[in-house]
Amino acid sequence: MQKLNIALAGNPNSGKSSLFNSLTGLNQKVGNFPGVTVDKKVGVCKLNDGFTANIIDLPGTYSLYPKGADEMVTYDLLLNPDHPDRPDIIVVIADASNLKRNLLFCSQIIDLKIPTVIALTMMDLAKKKGTEIDLPGLEREFGVPVVSINPRKNKGISHLKRALILTAEKQYQAPARDFVDVHAMVNGLAAGVRSFVPVNSDYAALHVASNVDDLRFLNGAQRLAVKNIITEENFNKTKTQGQEILQRYEKIKQIMKNTVVEQDPLYKNMLTEKIDNFLLHKIWGYVIMLVILLFVFQCIFSFAQYPMDAIQNGFGLLSGWLGTVLPAGWLTDLLISGLIAGISGIAVFIPQIMILFGFITILEDTGYMARISFLTDRVMRQVGLNGRSVMPMISGLACAVPAIMATRGIENKKQRLITILITPLMTCSARLPVYVIIIALVIPNRYLFGFLSLQGAVMMLMYFLGFFMALIVAFVMQFIIKIKDKNYFIMELPVYRAPRWKNIGTTMIQKGKIFAFDAGKVILIISLILWFLASYGPPKQMKRISSEYTALIQQHPDDKKQLEVNFQTDKLEHSFAGYMGKAIEPAIHPLGFDWKIGIALVTSFAAREVFVGTMATLYSVGENPEHNTTTLTQKMRAAIRPDGSKVFTLATGLSLLIFYAFAMQCMTTLAIVYKETKTLKYPIIQFLYMTGLAYFCSMLVYFLFAR
Repeated sequence: MQKLNIALAGNPNSGKSSLFNSLTGLNQKVGNFPGVTVDKKVGVCKLNDGFTANIIDLPGTYSLYPKGADEMVTYDLLLNPDHPDRPDIIVVIADASNLKRNLLFCSQIIDLKIPTVIALTMMDLAKKKGTEIDLPGLEREFGVPVVSINPRKNKGISHLKRALILTAEKQYQAPARDFVDVHAMVNGLAAGVRSFVPVNSDYAALHVASNVDDLRFLNGAQRLAVKNIITEENFNKTKTQGQEILQRYEKIKQIMKNTVVEQDPLYKNMLTEKIDNFLLHKIWGYVIMLVILLFVFQCIFSFAQYPMDAIQNGFGLLSGWLGTVLPAGWLTDLLISGLIAGISGIAVFIPQIMILFGFITILEDTGYMARISFLTDRVMRQVGLNGRSVMPMISGLACAVPAIMATRGIENKKQRLITILITPLMTCSARLPVYVIIIALVIPNRYLFGFLSLQGAVMMLMYFLGFFMALIVAFVMQFIIKIKDKNYFIMELPVYRAPRWKNIGTTMIQKGKIFAFDAGKVILIISLILWFLASYGPPKQMKRISSEYTALIQQHPDDKKQLEVNFQTDKLEHSFAGYMGKAIEPAIHPLGFDWKIGIALVTSFAAREVFVGTMATLYSVGENPEHNTTTLTQKMRAAIRPDGSKVFTLATGLSLLIFYAFAMQCMTTLAIVYKETKTLKYPIIQFLYMTGLAYFCSMLVYFLFAR
């Protein structure tokens, strides 16, 4: 059976992702293109008994001239003759309801002389607009197969596969003549470039000359030779590009005159326009957006709670059962407290991530996601970003890991980097357990004006605090980060459509798999390391503590249960993690923290919510067994320092809230930042600036409230 590489190319919102999902189903893998952080989606599709295909979903682009990282990936793959994913066939997906603009890209792809099939989508919308398209006529004019498909309803897929098979069997070939006369435009430039770079066509040679400095597949000798040819031929990239586009549109206009019947050009989609007049209103548009986003994230927290509780309970039962059937020892402890706990820490977040991306897909499918970016673009530009940064930041309210992954859609390198660096300042769900317990400790349960909870108001303030600090840091970073890149924010507002439930389900499963197998490996390793640090310490100290408690248990057998708990607490204090807490205590003392809080700060690097578990261990039993402190909050409220003062005062509690709001206490996020930026530089910068910001702000708050 012969295997083909088939690339899907097309304008954004043309139906390309729907076709990819329709052809491949769940037979997909998501990674990165070599050397860049742009998504590489590849799936397998069986065309017939003789052909299978690797389907490569290329990033959406409006023309062959790249303006961002995504478009540069498409560009490199199509021009590089030695690219490992170089396609045997290109399927250009074109929106039939916006045919003129889409056919520009089709004509450019055809002139690369790679066998091409044009797949027209959204024919139903075209018909509603009164547009009739002569498919055989288009096929004659372009010289390549043209088929009509509706991947949302799985229609026309068999006709597309048939066209691909015929193309693979050489019954359809790339047209011999160029769509426009490229050779006449560039004189001897194309022949000169092709003598040094083995591209397929004069048009490909033109693009090599246009982007000689940006194409990674050119070696030094080729680059120098092409630059010499450019000088000799007096090649003007801008002038030639403008001339080419005008010629293409002129020919497309003539083709459409012969093959397409359109309604009055003043026709507009009135339903979409009426909805936009409401949803994009200069005042109500923002109110509606906030209500929708509030609903989305409330649903995320509500819907995810049930599967998350089930996962936690399931792993709790599994750990309890293993504890009863396995013999006591370090191996059992490693399995239960290290491996099982680590896997639980991965699995518990999967429902939240899947639901988050499910809602994001719904917003994208319906066309509202583009409106969110449009509405927020003006605000974001004030701090050096644009509307594309909004959804990653909003996604950070659930978890910074998928939020940072979502920045891949930001074309501008500088803006993408700033968004990556500030997104962890957003209040993620992992901070919620910390906020809840600390607010309950230090904020009185009072009501303002008889209905507004003071504790609830402080919780809401913590969310706003993270968002506004992210904007402030972004404003500063635009002056510090010196990356120069073109700043484009070109976004088509698609028509409103019903969401595709199959596509939503596929996306949710894929995103869950990415988190489980990519970020999950990092979480598991960190959990095992922290288990070791919290379970072991200097051998002499551990042996001494063990001997002392063995003797105490023999002397006071009636107090065995409490002595065992005290032994675990003392063992934790003298573990490597405990010594780390003692070691950093002088540094965190100005913030109002003691060594026990220091241990929680250390263990929180696995995940912020580990703070609560660490506190539960440290304060599991008070010194007086008859002291009725049955809940963790009561035990923490009763905790005292060696001088008799309370540990958790208002000043300490507020300082701790501020520290957890701003500090980078998530190793998984740092790992994802490294994965996305391909360098240790930015995770280190992120860790240092967030830790420094948290330390300074916490110290200031403690100083103000401790007076």
